[in-house]
Amino acid sequence: MRQALLERFLRYIKIDTQSDGQNLESPSTPSQFEFAKLLKLELEELGFHRVELSDKGYLSASVPKTIEGVPCIGFIAHLDTAPDFSGANVTPQLIHDYDGSEIKLGEDELLSPELFPDMLKYLGKTLITTDGTSLLGGDDKAGISEIITALHFLLQHPEIPHGEVRLCFTPDEEIGRGADHFDVPEFGAQWAYTIDGGQLGELEFENFNAATAVITAKGNNCHPGTAYGVMVNAQTMAARFHAKMPLHDTPEGSKDYDGFFHLINMQGQTEAAELTYIIRDFDLELFEKRKTWLTERVKSYNADLVLGSLEINITDSYFNMKEQILPYPHIIDIAEKAIINQGVTPLVKPIRGGTDGSRLSYMGLPCPNIFTGGHNFHGKHEYICLESMEKAVDVIIDICKLTAKEQQV
Repeated sequence: MRQALLERFLRYIKIDTQSDGQNLESPSTPSQFEFAKLLKLELEELGFHRVELSDKGYLSASVPKTIEGVPCIGFIAHLDTAPDFSGANVTPQLIHDYDGSEIKLGEDELLSPELFPDMLKYLGKTLITTDGTSLLGGDDKAGISEIITALHFLLQHPEIPHGEVRLCFTPDEEIGRGADHFDVPEFGAQWAYTIDGGQLGELEFENFNAATAVITAKGNNCHPGTAYGVMVNAQTMAARFHAKMPLHDTPEGSKDYDGFFHLINMQGQTEAAELTYIIRDFDLELFEKRKTWLTERVKSYNADLVLGSLEINITDSYFNMKEQILPYPHIIDIAEKAIINQGVTPLVKPIRGGTDGSRLSYMGLPCPNIFTGGHNFHGKHEYICLESMEKAVDVIIDICKLTAKEQQV
């Protein structure tokens, strides 16, 4: 399977499928739909059943059950790559028998274990890197490659007992819309796993509660020569507001289960300015307190103003999937056993972000997240270990076997 997995992955990452948060259509970029069409043809040629591509860019397919009385389960990955860094003209490098040294990425960039010490976990392994001009696209074309490779193996081996296995490849996960048009009843699985994690062994069923806060400063513009007592500079108001935000309650000042406020955009002119924050916390009560605190701070700021004003609008984005998954502990137990069966220690940890699985869990499809084998997603230093990708394939296959063994009624 190694060669098929590698060839599949290298073929997929050549296709630029960056999503576009400014486009409200689904998919947000035509290239995602074109990629889905190519995958549809491939799945049909490989013998998958019920291969369907929706007009919103969701590609689904099935491996038929080989025994009765086993729950239908699913595996999910996303078609798009992040808009954070270029996904065009990906030129991968294969580093065989990695020796622990720096890896040159093109002319000007280095992938160094001094900066990325996790590289040293892969001595003697095969690494796939960028050439320093693009991201690699392992997030999540590695997941797509691993799911297809694993489920094709099941198709080729009908003697393996398992229930019906579903797959779905979704658009626009990187811009938070991967579950927008996901049809849970039509998908038909009792639970699923997103194959969208990082390093070898990762198993995640907790993620941030998330919201976006937009604070609008309203000022008053006039000619600066006659501004005395009249002009209210909205940009100045916004800058002073942000300057008094907590200094260390930020992504760069937090880790593990810490939450944060993160200023992701500031723009404006004298007349009006805007601050956009994302709010994150694992604990729902603390999450609500963060939203209340920011709202009260805007009110307090306004109370001290003579002219001008701030307004705040907070929109919830997604919630911690832990609350929807813990009532079904067998979902986690099966995944942990499958990882252990491959000789890998499960790395159970919270996602300091979100996945399609977080929203799908609240839509009635409990959906933990499993590793792909990659590191440093969304940038030019992204790399992935081929042997870790093989382990992900084996974990997917074993989850199907264990589900049949432990959940058959």
